[in-house]
Amino acid sequence: MEITISEQKIKELIRSALAVRENAYVPYSGFMVGAALLTEDGNVITGCNVENASYGAALCAERNAVGKAVSMGYRNFRAIAIAGGMKDGISDYTYPCGICRQVLAEFAGDTDLIVISARSKTDYKIISLSELLPEAFSAKDISVNT
Repeated sequence: MEITISEQKIKELIRSALAVRENAYVPYSGFMVGAALLTEDGNVITGCNVENASYGAALCAERNAVGKAVSMGYRNFRAIAIAGGMKDGISDYTYPCGICRQVLAEFAGDTDLIVISARSKTDYKIISLSELLPEAFSAKDISVNT
């Protein structure tokens, strides 16, 4: 099922992603990412990336937003806005990494999550999660015999 969101909500998500991006902890790469997740009931939950000297322990902005939302009791999401780039500014569109795409698919429910990649408040692209992750592995792929 495809979903739509208003231009006003898109702008709110972008503003939130750009704002939380400023909180990113990126002493190694300098690549700051902010994410703003839209819950099924219209709330916006944010997250930023957090690097670690042990690179494998780094946390992406998208997964931070999802973890925060889940810890608050949310389970279904409609859209996510992402703003990422070097400390001195955003020069290109940033999309979720493969792991984040899979995590987002887990919580998209029966809808096709909207992914908004923003370079600024007015310069952004919209793509669906199914375009970014076709044939995602999901609960329907797991057969449990009880």
